[in-house]
Amino acid sequence: MGNAASGAGLARLMAGDTDEARQWFAKAVQRYRESYEIAPPGSWGRPIAILKARILAGDWDGAESEALWTLEQDAAESESPIGRYAATLALLVLGCDEEARPLADALRTSDDFPGPVAAALAHLTAGDTQGYVEAIEAVLESFETREDYLEDLPAADTVVVLQALAARRHMAAELSSPLLP
Repeated sequence: MGNAASGAGLARLMAGDTDEARQWFAKAVQRYRESYEIAPPGSWGRPIAILKARILAGDWDGAESEALWTLEQDAAESESPIGRYAATLALLVLGCDEEARPLADALRTSDDFPGPVAAALAHLTAGDTQGYVEAIEAVLESFETREDYLEDLPAADTVVVLQALAARRHMAAELSSPLLP
């Protein structure tokens, strides 16, 4: 249910209807939170989806609250790269770039995590605009060259999320793609 609501929110965002997108993203957060309570330990996709939904909705107060919740789940101590990704996103939302840096650097060396996304995160935590621009362009290219998308919606949602985090640091790249709102 969370994925369906998030997909509807992303579809509305891509269509330029930000008000309706926000409503769908709020529904997605609610469903992801409900399912997290009954999910097995290590289900880090839900906290990531919650953070992404808040960011995509432009709900920074909600994103900060969810970031604190994500960290309370011990995401930073996770053995899983996906758990560390959740923690990195949470720390970036909170503006704790120094704390996020070692997690992002660890993702860069992980064989189990997409290299361009890890590079973009690491450059964000380091305040390296040029490195970030190169990395986010590679993330966008990875979306443009794939055939499968979440909820079958061709949209570069991770790029939009990373760009929103970059914009808060005055580091956003100028990107153009049919996969971006």
